[in-house]
Amino acid sequence: DAKHLVPNKMRDFFCTINLDQEEVFRTQVVEKSLSPYFGEEFYFEIPRTFQWLSFYIYDKSVLQKDLRIGKVSIKKEDLCNYTGKENWFMLQPVDSNSEVQGKVHLELKLNELITDNGSVCQQLVVHIKECHGLPLINGQNCDPYATVSLVGPSRNDQKKTKVKKKTSNPQFNETFYFEVTRSSSYTKKSQFQVEEEDIEKLEVRVDLWNNGNLVQDVFLGEIKVPVKVLRNDSFQAWYLLQPRENGNKSSKTDDLGSLRLNICYTEDCVLPSEYYASLRNLLLKSSDVQPISASAAYILSEVCRDKYDAVLPLVRLLLHHHKLVPFVAAVAELDLKDTQEANTIFRGNSLATRCVDEMMKIVGKHYLKVTLKPVIDEICESPKPCEIDPIKLREGDNVENNMENLRYYVDKVFREIVRSSISCPTLMCDVFYSLRHLAAKRFPNDPHVQYSAVSSFVFLRFFAVAVVSPHTFHLRPHHPDAQTSRTLTLISKAIQTLGSWGSLTKSKLSSFKETFMCEFFKTFQEEKFTESVKKFLDDVSSTESKEPSGLSEPVHLKEGEMYKRAQGRTRIGKKNFKKRWFCLTSREFTYHKQQDKEPIFTIPIKNILAVEKLDESSFNKKNMFQVLHGEKPLYIQANNCVEASEWIEALCRVTRCNQKRLSFYHPSAFLNGNWLCCKATIESTVGCARCTADVPADTQIEIDGDRETERIYSLFTINRSKLQKLEEACGSIAVYQGPRKEPDDYSNFTIEDSVATFHTLKQIIEIVEKLNESHEKYQKKRSSSAKYGSE
Repeated sequence: DAKHLVPNKMRDFFCTINLDQEEVFRTQVVEKSLSPYFGEEFYFEIPRTFQWLSFYIYDKSVLQKDLRIGKVSIKKEDLCNYTGKENWFMLQPVDSNSEVQGKVHLELKLNELITDNGSVCQQLVVHIKECHGLPLINGQNCDPYATVSLVGPSRNDQKKTKVKKKTSNPQFNETFYFEVTRSSSYTKKSQFQVEEEDIEKLEVRVDLWNNGNLVQDVFLGEIKVPVKVLRNDSFQAWYLLQPRENGNKSSKTDDLGSLRLNICYTEDCVLPSEYYASLRNLLLKSSDVQPISASAAYILSEVCRDKYDAVLPLVRLLLHHHKLVPFVAAVAELDLKDTQEANTIFRGNSLATRCVDEMMKIVGKHYLKVTLKPVIDEICESPKPCEIDPIKLREGDNVENNMENLRYYVDKVFREIVRSSISCPTLMCDVFYSLRHLAAKRFPNDPHVQYSAVSSFVFLRFFAVAVVSPHTFHLRPHHPDAQTSRTLTLISKAIQTLGSWGSLTKSKLSSFKETFMCEFFKTFQEEKFTESVKKFLDDVSSTESKEPSGLSEPVHLKEGEMYKRAQGRTRIGKKNFKKRWFCLTSREFTYHKQQDKEPIFTIPIKNILAVEKLDESSFNKKNMFQVLHGEKPLYIQANNCVEASEWIEALCRVTRCNQKRLSFYHPSAFLNGNWLCCKATIESTVGCARCTADVPADTQIEIDGDRETERIYSLFTINRSKLQKLEEACGSIAVYQGPRKEPDDYSNFTIEDSVATFHTLKQIIEIVEKLNESHEKYQKKRSSSAKYGSE
């Protein structure tokens, strides 16, 4: 959210998330506010190098261009200082001199030349080769050129490249020569005097500009290299473009307002798979360790300050290797030992409950979509008033009508849920089956506990949470408005209550704190709903094989708006690219004129031969990729680099097992009678570049096991001191078996078997030390091979 934005009057605001100058996400517009609450979460993999993560606040305009109010820019190197916590940031003014993006490839060399009279002078050679990733200007590729200067206390020699038209990756390949020092016997008239020691003060400056033709040129970034670092050597490297030194400096920074952000940024240096074998094997055998509290996976959760940090990579790793169900059963059994009353079963935030929560989020994505998305869309797009709290009723509201509307929505959501058991993923059913039987074993005299063990997850922590926060579960693109949020909250409360009816022993209506909810539920027939809930819970906690939902209907994987090029039937030009709505399922890839319209063009998944990036030079457009199938290639332009990467990844995953996949492809298009990449004149010529490597075949769960193991190693490294404390605690307990009189440093740790726990800790510390050595070797190798100025 933001507060105290200017201008000091109620306006319509939205916020964008940018990698350097490229917008990758945009929030919904919050109308008529000075302190807009956005409440939106965006999770994405970063597909390219970047310098700044920026957030821009815009004032929405209907007739004119949206006005940028201010920005928050965080340098990549500083992201770790803000990760995992909320921070208020003062908005900074948007200054064109600080808005930079991209990199430049330079070769610099200092030559010694012998003049006609035999004296020696020095010459600087600057070869500007190319640039990559320059920003779009007004939504279009720029017309870049570069100025190359040799700057010192008494000189400023400047030279200029040619302008390259409509490209973000210009190829300059121009060389410039500068005299650095002159011999004392040099007699030609000179505009400057250079002494030998001046070389210490000289620097090469390269500025990138967009040629404005009739308007002012736009600054794109600069780099500076001191000449003294060259000496008699040659340097060739990529340099990231930097803002001007006076960029983003203004005295008026206090009155623009502020923005609150919660950023979680992780950067993993993943080594080859064999380096992680020992740690991976130790974690995967956790469910076999007796007691479970002595296992590596459990110890990980004990030493992490926030259990969620440990749960996410742990669940993903165990899922990837099909070891999650036995581990959840083991930690749930430990959880139940400390549960004294059946009605509080699985209500806390233990390791067991968090593991099940995370598993449902990962595995249940499609299940939520096919079950809830249609009804959530109806509620959000055609909302009916549903407020039944007398205190919150607006003037003119009819509480009876509102109650009818709410009852209609609750009935519809409930009906969709209890009919959905056939679509419940098998893995979720296996986990629920284990939890149900463990609960019945712990409380054998309570017939209802087997239902509450399951309903506490599937209703309270899965469906009810998805209803109240549909944007978090990708059921809606944005956070709902205030009135719709209130409606969803009331529906969520009702679903939680109905879900618990199959497992409550006391009066159902006594569970309500609010009188108005008690009145609302008097209209429900308890027995009918109780039986429906019980049947549903029986179904989803059964191990009987179900017909996979993919056989009855296709799995919806991704959809969104992009631009596609007509497939060679009309002239080349802007009009060839048209905005279309694309949809990918496990069966077909389609595009439509608009969302919810019939498809204009359909490619069966089995017919897709390859999905690859397309060179920008083909159509002078960024973020393009190609789908190769039986006919001409389908060329598509995504809206940004993140979106392009996600689409390519999704298409590659779902087509990976196609038998006729190509091994080679053309990185560029076939235009004007030849392939731009290899100049072959026959359109059916075999591709000139090898297709990219295979990606994981699982179309619903995309997990990189080595990356998750690397994250777990990082957590153990960060919490090394706690591992040592726990190791000391195990030693103390093994020596002294008497009662503990005072709380000690390890009183918060769960140590059931000090000898087994000590043994596992010793293994963890040894493995972590070995991985530390491997990482240090890699970093040394990387730093020794890096050149001055390289990224």
